[in-house]
Amino acid sequence: MEQNLLQNAMVYLLAAVVSVPIAKRLGLGAVLGYLLAGIAIGPWGLGLIRGVQDILHFSEFGVVLLLFLIGLELEPKRLWAMRRPIFGGGGAQVLLVAAALTAVALLFGVHWKIALIASLGLSLSSTAIALATLDERNLMATPAGTAGFAILLFQDIAAIPMIAIVPMLGIVTQDDSSNWLGFAQAVAVIAVLVLGGRYLIRPVLRIIAKTALREIFTAFALLLVIAIAMLMQWVGLSMALGTFLAGVLLADSEYRHALESDLEPFKGLLLGLFFTAVGMSVDFAVFLAQPWRILGMVALFLLIKGAVLYLLSARLGIARSQRALFAFMLAQGGEFAFVVFGAAATARVFTPEVAAILVVTVTLSMMMTPLLLLVHDRFIAPGYAAAKKRQDDKIEANEDHVIIAGFGRFGQIVGRLLHANGVDLTVLDHDPDQIDLLRRFGFKVFYGDATRIDLLHAAGAGRARALVLAIDNVEDSLKLVEAVRAAFPDLPILARARNVSHYYDLMDRGVTIIERETFESALLLGRRVMQQLGVSAWQARQATMKFRAHTLKSLDDVYPYYRDQQQYVSMARQARDELEAMFARDAEARASQRKDGWD
Repeated sequence: MEQNLLQNAMVYLLAAVVSVPIAKRLGLGAVLGYLLAGIAIGPWGLGLIRGVQDILHFSEFGVVLLLFLIGLELEPKRLWAMRRPIFGGGGAQVLLVAAALTAVALLFGVHWKIALIASLGLSLSSTAIALATLDERNLMATPAGTAGFAILLFQDIAAIPMIAIVPMLGIVTQDDSSNWLGFAQAVAVIAVLVLGGRYLIRPVLRIIAKTALREIFTAFALLLVIAIAMLMQWVGLSMALGTFLAGVLLADSEYRHALESDLEPFKGLLLGLFFTAVGMSVDFAVFLAQPWRILGMVALFLLIKGAVLYLLSARLGIARSQRALFAFMLAQGGEFAFVVFGAAATARVFTPEVAAILVVTVTLSMMMTPLLLLVHDRFIAPGYAAAKKRQDDKIEANEDHVIIAGFGRFGQIVGRLLHANGVDLTVLDHDPDQIDLLRRFGFKVFYGDATRIDLLHAAGAGRARALVLAIDNVEDSLKLVEAVRAAFPDLPILARARNVSHYYDLMDRGVTIIERETFESALLLGRRVMQQLGVSAWQARQATMKFRAHTLKSLDDVYPYYRDQQQYVSMARQARDELEAMFARDAEARASQRKDGWD
């Protein structure tokens, strides 16, 4: 058995290592590479792997990990703010797609029960494929990405009642007491998950972290996700939905980044295994028995669902240039469709033949998604790009000027201050609409990608007095620093940092004048809070300035050790203790002054 396990692991890894780079090189994307690898090594290819269903069930853990990590990025407040796109956009998508597919199925003479359950199952999209695509293309922060994520989250929620209503329409039904018991168990598990995430998991994480053994922390992170997934599966709920909820509950904890970094490698490997298993699970016997019928079903399904998504995208505020991409990303069937169809076969709503045909249809639709995205990139996207393409502006920069790269909410404040004090500015940004708006108010703004070194040459970077780095994207800002340091080593760079890790990354690249975007404003607000509480303006200012100086000193002190996690934690704790001691001495001094009547 051990030899068989090792052989399977070797075959899977070899197939992935060979096929995915080739697919990426050909512009087909990593997902299609995994799917083709699965077909090649599966029962209908070289037959190197058996037990495909077992591998598919195991690899679904990759989707579970993916949802947990996404949950870690969403604090409860942000998730609550998304309630309208989740339930409004997601609900509209499921209802409209299911209604359209049901109507078409009835026109072809399909029984209404089969049509309804099949349409509900087909209205669900592949969370793994869609989110992997959004992540691969860096689209999560775009309107299409936000709307797509909201719809996928609603689908995970909607799968639960879909599975619940299947037995009611079938020959094999469950008694009401069993249904009520399952509902009560589901509510109890969710309550335990919420309370445990708030009051139990964090203290346990704190105890584990104190061991300073990273492998134990990683083991607990995996244990946590597996336990939650099994608990949700026990009550018949979505494992991915449960781990997503757990991630949201830990999103504002101090261990969020450690959990992300420890689980990320497992997520990537298991997602790849999932896509490979999907490729291996295609039952070509069913397909070869009636290929034209199944191909027609796949084409009609993708056409109807894609059309509904495209029309809905306008109501979701998605730009015209991203609507086709949004529709292609979500047009396929999803993993939960397999569960719905399985439940329908068990309840005898579907015959085994109907269930097999629908499973193959969903699987082929999943395999078509990377090809649809390729069609979009090759034929649709260039059309929008040509229609909206704007040439980089001709830049006329003076000898004595300052370049501002990025003119968003941060860069605008810097630019307005400098402009008001007579400094000549050359501003670079890549948002045409914003540029046109700013020019109406008299700003000298130029269109262009500030990370392009040829554009910086044209902007007169060699003659500039300074470069103000105010780009939103962390990776782009670091890329720009590296390019400027190589081409213009004498150009002073003054940078905006999104957070402490970005601050240190900039320092690694030789940037010495850095401001964290929220630091000074937070200090000012804290100072005003102290005044609101009755502290004198002078005392509030002194306390704030002392805190500011200590924090900046601590940043510099910790910098040499920040890549050593254990030393970094130790230094940070020491800095915190020093700050507490300093404020304690200040409090004693103030008490002494009040006693002597000086205050």
